[in-house]
Amino acid sequence: MKAPLVSVICPVFNAEPYLCRCVDSILTQTFEDFELLLIDDGSTDSSGKICDDYAAHDSRIRVFHKENGGVSHTRQFGMDYALGDYSIHIDPDDWAEPIMLETLVGKAKETDADMVICDFIKEYKDKPSVYVKQNLPSLDSHTVLKQLLSQRLHGSSWNKLVRRSCFEKYKIRFPEEVSLWEDLWVSCLLCCQNIKIEYVSTALYHYDCGINANSIVRSRMKRNIEDQKTFCNYFSQLFQGNEELTDCLAESKISTKLLMFRSMSYGPDEIINTFPDVNDRIVKQFGRKADLRNILPYCLSLAIRSKHLYPLSRLLYILLDEHIKKLYQKSKKNRM
Repeated sequence: MKAPLVSVICPVFNAEPYLCRCVDSILTQTFEDFELLLIDDGSTDSSGKICDDYAAHDSRIRVFHKENGGVSHTRQFGMDYALGDYSIHIDPDDWAEPIMLETLVGKAKETDADMVICDFIKEYKDKPSVYVKQNLPSLDSHTVLKQLLSQRLHGSSWNKLVRRSCFEKYKIRFPEEVSLWEDLWVSCLLCCQNIKIEYVSTALYHYDCGINANSIVRSRMKRNIEDQKTFCNYFSQLFQGNEELTDCLAESKISTKLLMFRSMSYGPDEIINTFPDVNDRIVKQFGRKADLRNILPYCLSLAIRSKHLYPLSRLLYILLDEHIKKLYQKSKKNRM
């Protein structure tokens, strides 16, 4: 039996309400030489049965049922069983444009690219969709790596078609010790190599930001923060001595510290002593910006400048955050 050209990997956990939308978006692709790996990560709802029902009617689908191991473990499980020359991931609460595979594979074949990146659309429940254009000033892997590290380029695996042999050649695997930024982790490791990257300036993927109550991004904030700290510590060590890449990584460190402050789960000492190398940068960048758009980093800069201001800065953030939410609700009512 001939191996498919593309392996589409979908980690599934309690995705019953929206799984069909996701799977159907792959089965209706204009490009048909693919396999869809549905990895049931210990679901307790009907997700596993839905996967089996689809597989019974379409030979391109392979279903695997395993004990719950988290999204990173599940992505790697899919990679270990993938057969395609190229791989791409899709999350069960999202969906793809019908021409996604045809467009990405066409670009990869035309240019002999190892990775093809596309734009995507953020979908929301209560506000308009947002087109997210990828910021790629250059397509060389070093520049793309810098864009990923500095949070200027999205790190997800679902808007990147990758030559599967790159994972084997460079011994790159999804880090099973984290459940957040695992795809950014892998994207960065791939771009550490001299791979050929191409870009398609079309939104081919729909990232649903509101439907999945089980999403790790929207829950378990403290665990998410610890995963981000693990990411930053790993790449700090990897890039030790490289000032250019270390400087780019500072943005990831800053976003982690902002999340620590916002979570209300960390005291001033822990926040100040986490990635102390970016403290001066935060104060310099945000210390005088007290407008509503920058209120979170401004309050963090207050806390860094003086531990004694920590309770005040936290209170200021809480009050203004509530004020911003009320303003948003008021403007939403006016629009209706």
